[in-house]
Amino acid sequence: MYRPAIMAALLLSCCWLAACTSTSAEKPELPARQIKAEMETALTAGLLHRWYPASVDSLYGGFLSDFSYDWKPTGPHHKFIVTQARHLWTCSKAAEKYPHDARYAAAAAHGFGFLRDVMWDKEYGGFFNILSREGKLMMDHAYRDEKRAYGNAFGIYGLAAYYKLSHDEQALKLAQQAFHWLETHSHDAQYGGYFEFLTRRGENARTGYEAAPGSTAALAPKDQNSSIHLLEAFAELYQVWPDSLLEVRLREMLHLIRDTIVGDKPYMTLFFTPEWHPLSYRDSAPEVRQAHYHLDHVSFGHDVETAFLMYEADAVLGGEERAQSLQVGKRMPDHALANGYDHHTGGFYERGYYFAGADTISILDHRKNWWTQVEGFHSLLLFAKLFPEEAIYGEKFVHLWRYCQQYLMDAQHGGWYSYGLDESPQARTGPKGQIWKGNYHIARALMNSIQLLEAALHE
Repeated sequence: MYRPAIMAALLLSCCWLAACTSTSAEKPELPARQIKAEMETALTAGLLHRWYPASVDSLYGGFLSDFSYDWKPTGPHHKFIVTQARHLWTCSKAAEKYPHDARYAAAAAHGFGFLRDVMWDKEYGGFFNILSREGKLMMDHAYRDEKRAYGNAFGIYGLAAYYKLSHDEQALKLAQQAFHWLETHSHDAQYGGYFEFLTRRGENARTGYEAAPGSTAALAPKDQNSSIHLLEAFAELYQVWPDSLLEVRLREMLHLIRDTIVGDKPYMTLFFTPEWHPLSYRDSAPEVRQAHYHLDHVSFGHDVETAFLMYEADAVLGGEERAQSLQVGKRMPDHALANGYDHHTGGFYERGYYFAGADTISILDHRKNWWTQVEGFHSLLLFAKLFPEEAIYGEKFVHLWRYCQQYLMDAQHGGWYSYGLDESPQARTGPKGQIWKGNYHIARALMNSIQLLEAALHE
């Protein structure tokens, strides 16, 4: 999974896992070989074999999304661009990693055809946000006329991975079209970054936005989540299409995330005005603040994820700003471990909050989301490699992996629960799949972690 630029950057770092198979008294043993084998099984038998070919929609194209706890297809199976593109990316990477298993390349080609022929808006350009299972606009759906930078970013991400696998020029051309569509309709030439909410025609759907203290009518027009995945998508695309404008936008997103969205804090601000002023309700009345927790909190999962994505983007760009990016990026997993991690049972909590005047964070939500935990895998392993003198990264990586094995991985039916059973026992019978829960986060984190562990074992 790792790109050559990223692997080269990692191999320049200290030999952090020499102690993986040693019995050094200075450091606890990190069982790299054992965990690598466990992760390989979790990735193949426990995840990919459950999703493919079960999720391939042979009737209408693309991928099915809705599965019960025991993998029975259920629900409407709406075709959401994020889910569809994530499947394309996962299948493309799985086909690279396991070239002798024909199901992945076949599923990737199937997914690409659906993005090209159905999800792409041939009238106005850009990817539709959501369609019916049959691939039709749903005129009664709230988001029927909406497009988003976030969804188009994942379209680019999946297409770039598929082009790398297949060398199909149609895939690269469509990724380029999506990039230029965002450039025309979503990019903010004045303040930088991208507007998240767009109409079907590509008009800014938040031009009248005002950050009124008591308003919950509209989300802010710019945010961290679309920004970090635009960064990820541009990094993926740049490796197969080193275009000069794409390089400019990749650097722009890295700088915005590092210097504005994180800045001097050890965590990211979630939402912003068009001018990149943070949206905060800390000083509002309690009822207003509580109504806006979804817009204004500390997301431990996004923080540990972004620390990895920043390093990845910097490596793709040649590592020119490594020191500055690491200085900012390291603060986020450090903060998440110190303030949002359950050091007894294991796992990162869902969200926290710094109330006005408080020096310590309060945990607003003790649930342990599946995607948050897996993002911790490759982030902790990365920082264990980069900072071998700090044993906490390797120790918590092992702790987190054991936690997920016990509380998030379904040994009976395969797949992962939505939340850790220690805090959310009802998740045992919750859905294994829905449009916001596919396999991309898990597959990406396991592939990255396996690659890191494999490289360490051969150093």
